[in-house]
Amino acid sequence: MNEMPRDGRPATCIRVLLAEDQGMMRGALALLLGMEDDIEVVAQVARGDAIVEEALLHRPDVALLDIELPGASGLDAAAELREQAPGCRVLILTTFGRPGYLRRAMEAGAAGFLVKDGPVEDLAAAIRRVLTGETVVDPALAAAALSAGPSPLTARERDVLKASVDGATVADIAGRLHLSESTVRNYLSSAIGKTSTRNRAEAVREARQQGWL
Repeated sequence: MNEMPRDGRPATCIRVLLAEDQGMMRGALALLLGMEDDIEVVAQVARGDAIVEEALLHRPDVALLDIELPGASGLDAAAELREQAPGCRVLILTTFGRPGYLRRAMEAGAAGFLVKDGPVEDLAAAIRRVLTGETVVDPALAAAALSAGPSPLTARERDVLKASVDGATVADIAGRLHLSESTVRNYLSSAIGKTSTRNRAEAVREARQQGWL
């Protein structure tokens, strides 16, 4: 048995980094997880571009990441953690149970994918399971991902759509991505066709809804 220190926790706890941009949700999750005897939240971040730095500083066993974060997405951070902190298991916890997100999370090296409407007991159990090497995925979402198929967008088409989210002009997108304007137009046209939409704004909306962005 683990030696028990004065606060009643096991000598060895599962160290968790929590990334969530909504302060109330982040605080509630940290409080609830902290009530588990074998789990300790060692770092909390509100931005995606702070995840890797905090992970390298605090060395968590599990990173619990939201997807839509300022600075960088949880999916981008998951891929970076795989390279810089391979000992840290990634568990995606999101409001948006979209099949495209699940596929991208698995491609980024995540060990699990859960939606936020589940009980905290299931989340704590998932943290323990991914630490043992299991992959934990919401069953309904896994079935939906299999039936939906992969994203039809190439990496460059996805980049161009992302860059156009804020209404940027073709010239703006070309400058950001170091592409020619004609190349940007070609990528946008291709993305619009693949999403079966009529224009750039609709293509962005459809790609987001499917979890491809």
